[in-house]
Amino acid sequence: MSRNGQWYPPEWPDRIRAHTRGELTPVAPRRAATVMLLRDEPPPGPPTGDTRPAAAVTGPAVYLLRRRTSMAFAGGAYAYPGGGVDPRDEARDDGGIAWAGPSTDEWAERLGVPAAEAQAIVCAAVRETFEEAGVLLAGPDAASVVADPTGADWEDDRRALVARELSFADFLAHRKLVLRSDLLSAWARWITPEFEERRYDTWFFVAALPAGQRTRDVSTESDRTVWATPADAAAGYDRGEFLMMPPTIATLRELAELSGRGAADVLAAAEGRDLTPILASARMDGDEIVLSWPGHHEFEKRISTV
Repeated sequence: MSRNGQWYPPEWPDRIRAHTRGELTPVAPRRAATVMLLRDEPPPGPPTGDTRPAAAVTGPAVYLLRRRTSMAFAGGAYAYPGGGVDPRDEARDDGGIAWAGPSTDEWAERLGVPAAEAQAIVCAAVRETFEEAGVLLAGPDAASVVADPTGADWEDDRRALVARELSFADFLAHRKLVLRSDLLSAWARWITPEFEERRYDTWFFVAALPAGQRTRDVSTESDRTVWATPADAAAGYDRGEFLMMPPTIATLRELAELSGRGAADVLAAAEGRDLTPILASARMDGDEIVLSWPGHHEFEKRISTV
């Protein structure tokens, strides 16, 4: 269901009523990670005869996938590559996942979770970006990144990861790669409302598209992909052309505030951001249910109960 471009499930009103009456027991949210993949866009060429120097970039574009309408959750909505945490990424008896960049203890402090959980969340961000966009934030060592993770053998591994036939740790070990956690910056954390049947505790990261790599439309969960500036994507939402969940459009608006800066600047700006979880709440106001997200008033909804 959509209100101006905002997606929400058609069953929410009934579930919210049940929740406010104390008749609904919230399910535990599943941990997840999603990545706002950025690439710097060259500015348009100057008009004929214009000798003024052009800007280096117009600001980064962000990669979006449109979820298939057949998907049980957020069907038809645009989102970033991402998905659930694989418990196998939390710890390993043989010394852990091959890792470069900030340590799992440093990530634990940044994300506000235990080190094993932080490791799994960062792994999920990197793994899901490879699974859904064909982009791999890993390299042979701490100073390099895979140049071209394409080809039949890479595709076999990607499909095995999707099918959970191959763990991400074993994938890295087989390829003699290290996860480049320094290529990620944490941006936000959103938790699906308590009245939703399918709940996720999702960390949002930003990362720049590595040099030489390209995105590929390989996700079986999407039917369209697009690179768009955050401002253009947000404008599409405002016109009702891009269906999105509140976390997606909220983060796009935040990215749009950095228009004109490069992807590296966006990653640097993420370092100081507040990662306090954003969780929607519902309350009764007379005969109406008021649905709101703290700090994001544009998503407030009033739903009649009569």
